[in-house]
Formats: sequence, structure tokens, C-alpha cells
Amino acid sequence: MEPRRRSSTIVTTTVSSDEEDEEIIQSVVLGKTPSYSLETKLGDCKRAAAIRREALQRITDKSLSGLPLEGLDYESILGQCCEMPIGYVQIPVGIAGPLLLDGREYMVPMATTEGCLVASTNRGCKAIHLSGGASSVLFKDGMTRAPVVRFTSVVRAAQLKLFLEDPVNFETLAMTFNRSSRFARLQNIKCAIAGKNLYLRFTCSTGDAMGMNMVSKGVQNVLDYLQNDFPDMDVIGISGNFCSDKKPAAVNWIEGRGKSVVCEAVIKADVVQKVLKTSVESLVELNMLKNLTGSAMAGVLGGFNAHASNIVSAVFIATGQDPAQNIESSHCITMMEPINGGEDLHVSVTMPSIEVGTVGGGTQLASQSACLNLLGVKGACKEAPGSNARLLATIVAGSVLAGELSLMSAIAAGQLVNSHMKYNRSSKDIAKASS
Repeated sequence: MEPRRRSSTIVTTTVSSDEEDEEIIQSVVLGKTPSYSLETKLGDCKRAAAIRREALQRITDKSLSGLPLEGLDYESILGQCCEMPIGYVQIPVGIAGPLLLDGREYMVPMATTEGCLVASTNRGCKAIHLSGGASSVLFKDGMTRAPVVRFTSVVRAAQLKLFLEDPVNFETLAMTFNRSSRFARLQNIKCAIAGKNLYLRFTCSTGDAMGMNMVSKGVQNVLDYLQNDFPDMDVIGISGNFCSDKKPAAVNWIEGRGKSVVCEAVIKADVVQKVLKTSVESLVELNMLKNLTGSAMAGVLGGFNAHASNIVSAVFIATGQDPAQNIESSHCITMMEPINGGEDLHVSVTMPSIEVGTVGGGTQLASQSACLNLLGVKGACKEAPGSNARLLATIVAGSVLAGELSLMSAIAAGQLVNSHMKYNRSSKDIAKASS
């Protein structure tokens, strides 16, 4: 008798819970309960997502059956990664490699829905490996934030510019800035004036974090400090687009933002012929006419490459980076030239603004954390703060080098169309699938 009573209680509770959920769904549909408040109201993030999802289906009369709900830790994204979740999108993750870079091998995770991309990058990795590997140098590391302030006269704007750029004042400004974090260290401040408006571009190190929040806190500290000597300074915005974040900008291309990396490899003649199926001469000519001259004719900004953004986006999504920062992170110039009497190929990529981190944001999600772990750069490096993020930046550049090498070879050999017809087209009946 005891087991039956307990079973009855469980059934009653389940029914009660279902009835309660139905009441909440109806309340959301009728606009009485705001959808954004469900997590706070229920104290259960997955339940909130399920109720929000069902309410949305009823409001729109559209099915979300193809969008998964199960399998995601909704607690882990609360207040950090996504608001008002209703599920998650599945993106396949492929592996390219091993990428032999600076004497170490890396299996590179790439999240993409573009057929050929992983296979092509993998071929580039093979060519690099057979030729002895690639080498990289990270020559700058500093995240930026540039507020815009306004004065009543150009004279006062110029006075602040001179004050900030005077080396005598840097130590005090740095102490004020650095209070924001134990990792934030101010490197420099560069100013640009436009009439009465002044743009202050702060650059600082940020440890293993990508660092946007960190640098913004430091900038706010300095702005508060400056109000003492410049009380007539009107802060228009913490970001004045002179940073410049998530948009193509010459200031990033020239000055750098995040990690600045150059990566090179010498591809042997027999590897060019047997693996890449082309010639050194054809690659050098194509690179000059496509990546350099063609890009100049198009008026590109930082886009002197074949498809750097393809590889950057795929690695960014796999490792929990901000996909929108692919814009400036893909700034890249690809260079190719014959060496050793024209027998071998020297290839390099120079990328001045790779913006990555191994802590914070999407890096803490289980799937993305696993991909970082695969590369050996998961989380913060306690022994040498910042080294994990710097290593990730060099891996991104090395992967771009592999991708550039393979795609350019496919184009030079006339294989691009055939490859995409084979690997980037669905064999399904589209008419049946859509119905």
C-alpha cells in the first residue's frame, strides 16, 4: 500500500506542474507575464526556456520542432551569453590538422556549415606539415576602447589631447586605469581631434580575456579622474568608434587591435606539385593578381587575402569567441613569393587584429570549452597570464595560412568549382525537403 500512495503523489505533482506551466504559457501569450522575466519568476532556466518556446509557437503559429531544446545547460548562459533562450542551433564541428606550428602539432576545431572548408584547410595543414611546419610571431597584444568627449572650444579639446599624450602624465593615468583589474595594464593613449570633439584610444593588456569589459572599466576610471582637471569635458559615449569594434577600420589595420600575428611557411616544390596540385609560379602570379591587385581594385580594407574570414569564423564559433569580431580579426594580407631559385614557395599571412580570449563569454560553455581544451588553451594560464589567449591567436593565424594555401592552389589549378560541386551541394531532393 505504501508504494501506491507514493506513486499517486508523484502523478498528482506532475499534473499540477503541467497545469501550472500551462497557466504561465497562457499568461505569456496574453502579454500578462513578460517573456524576459521567466527565469527570475520560475528559478529554473530550462523550464523558462521551454515555456517561452511553447508560448512563441502559439503566438506565431509556427513550429520550432527542428530547433533542439534538450542538451544545453541553460543555467550556464544566464546573464552571460544569451537572453530569452528558446533552444540552440546545431553547427557541425570538423577537425583540420595536424597543424605543425612553432614545433607543436594542433588539431584545429572548425564549426561550419560550408562544405569543402574543413577539407581544404586540412589539405593546407598537410602541405605545411610535409614542408617542416610553420612559424609565427605575435608582435603586439593590446585591446582598445575609444570614448568620445566634447568641449565648448577646440582649444580645450586640444589641451586634453596634449595632456593625455604627455609622457609626464602617463604614470598617473596608468595607475588610475589599472585599478579596474589585476590583469589590465594600460599601454598607451592615442588621441584624434575633430573640431571640439576628442577621441581617446586607450590600449591595454587584458590577460587571457578578450578584454572589452576590462578595458571599458579602466577607461571609465580615467574619465572620472579627468573630470577634476577638465570639469567642462562632456563625455558623449564610452565608445566613439575610434576603437574600432566589429567593423572594418583603417585604425585596426594600421595600429592593430587585440593580437597582431605574422605567420610563415616554406612549401617545398614537390609538395606544391603533389599535394596542392599546382606550381609555385602559378600561385605567386595568382596571389599578386587576386589578393593584392584585385583587392586594391575593389578598394578593400584589410582584405588582401583569399578567404581568411572563413577560417577565422569557423575557429571562433568552435572556441566560443565573439563571431562579430570576425570582421576585424580577419584583416589579413597574404604574401607569396618564389625562393631557392624559384623552386620553393614562401607564404605568409599578417593579421594585425585577432581578437580572442580563453576565459569569459562563450568560452565557458561546455562545447566551446572542449574545443579550447583540444588546443591546450582552455581557461586562464596561471603561470603566465595571457599566454593561452596569445597561443590561440597564433593558432588562428596558422590555420588561416593553411586555408589560404589550399584555396589559392585550388583556384590556380582550376579545381574550385569541381570541389564545391562535389562537397558543398546537397544530394537531397530540395523540393521534397521543403514540402
